[in-house]
Formats: sequence, structure tokens, C-alpha cells
Amino acid sequence: MSETGTGRRTVVVTGASSGIGAVAAARLAESGDEVAVVGRNPERTRAVAERAGATPFLADFERLDDVRALAAALLERYETIDVLANNAGGLYSRRELTADGHERTIQTNHLAPFLLTHLLRPRLEETAARGRDVRVVSTASLANRFGKLRLDDLDWERRPWRGGWQAYGTAKLATILFAAELGERLTGTGVTAYSFHPGTVVTSFGATSPLIRFGNAVTGGRYGVGPEKGAAPLLHLAGPVPVGAPSGTYFDRFRANGAMAAQARDAQLGRDLWALTAERVGVPA
Repeated sequence: MSETGTGRRTVVVTGASSGIGAVAAARLAESGDEVAVVGRNPERTRAVAERAGATPFLADFERLDDVRALAAALLERYETIDVLANNAGGLYSRRELTADGHERTIQTNHLAPFLLTHLLRPRLEETAARGRDVRVVSTASLANRFGKLRLDDLDWERRPWRGGWQAYGTAKLATILFAAELGERLTGTGVTAYSFHPGTVVTSFGATSPLIRFGNAVTGGRYGVGPEKGAAPLLHLAGPVPVGAPSGTYFDRFRANGAMAAQARDAQLGRDLWALTAERVGVPA
């Protein structure tokens, strides 16, 4: 196990093998942070880590056993963890199940990050107890506004798929609820939680979606901001400067209290989702 030197932070970034995660990992490493680059693609993950002078960790969030192994590896490697950036996720044009039997969108965007956060939470709280500013930052989306969370249908068995967009929006709605409830549960620990919309970012994200492919084709890939700009809100929330907003806040890029679906403001729904999610991933609620 290693401990970062005085003043040097340890930052874990998931979904860091490409897109805004790769940019954020590189920038954080350049600023002097010890960065754990987490990705599912071995070649890309190792390449990003090598360029950044960071450490690669492999995990496929469609396998919860991978998440458990990732948490064990991180806990073995790092005595302190200052930031957990839950950035991994995905949009899928076809409804498919993971190895764990859950719909892919809800598992990669919500169940897996929930489990990883749960497993790392004691280390995060121990780090905060040393007087350090510790945060959990989760990548959400403006797409939460067209999400519709049904606790009796997390796996989208009873609703039409329609390219996966509403399922994706619903998963990001769950991300916002998770961050808000996590913020409540971490009160008094010194650990804070935030979620954010990075903007419409031009990356390989959603590459299987016909709608995204169409948007790329008609605009020449210029329908949104690039990964550098998309990573800026993540860097702001994961950086050393105080956030200046209450724990649990959702940001639309840099603006606190961004536009959310009505369900995202339902604290009881957040508590109920927490209990159901804990049950699904096999941890105490």
C-alpha cells in the first residue's frame, strides 16, 4: 500500500480510457495528483495512464465482480483516496443484459458506480478524517430531464426501448438522486458528493446510437463541445479549489442547481432507490 506525500492527492477516475475521463485524468496528473486511470479497454487504458504518468486499473462495469476486484485493488494500492470520479457509463441502442442479469444502461451508469462508492467509502471517510477535502463526483447528464424512474422496472422490461435514450436519461436521473442521497448520508464525515452535466460532448460516446451517428454525419462531428471543454466541469469539481455549493448539488456544467426532472428533486425516491440498489448489488442499505 502506498500513501501520497503531504499535499499530494489521490484521484480515481473511472471511464478514463477515452473522452472527458481521459482528458481529466491527464490534467489532474499534470497538476501533481496521483491518478488511478480506470477503464475497460486494456490498450486504451494503459496508453492513457502511460501518457499521464498515472496508474492503470482495468474493470468492466458490466461485471460487478470486476467492480469488487477494482475496489480491492485500489484499497490495496492507496492508503488515502481524495476524489472518486464516477465517470464511467454508456448509452446502448439495443436492450441487453449484463453478466449479472441487469439491463446494461442502469448497471454501467448507476449500479456499478454505487457499488464502487460503497466499497471505497470507508477509505474516503478515513482520508477526510485526516483533514483532507474529499469528494465523490458523478457524471450525470441533461438527459435526466426526459428520464422516468420506475423502481418496479429498473431493467426496462415493461417499456419500449426506442433506441435506449429514455433508459439513459433515467440512469442519469438515478445518478443525480444517488449523489443527493450520498451527500445526505455523508453529512459530518468531511466527504462531499456532487453530480454534473458536462455538456453535449463530441466523443465516441453512444457510438452505437443511430441518432448520434446521424448527428455526427450531418454536422461533421461538430454538434457539441470537444472533450477538453467537456472535461472542464469534472476538473472543477474534482480539483483542489472549494466547490462552493452544498454537498449533493447537481451542476449543469459550472452552474449549480441545473435543470432537473421533477423526480430528481424527490428525496424519498432517492432513499427508496438507494435501498433497492443496495439490494441489487448485494450490500447493506
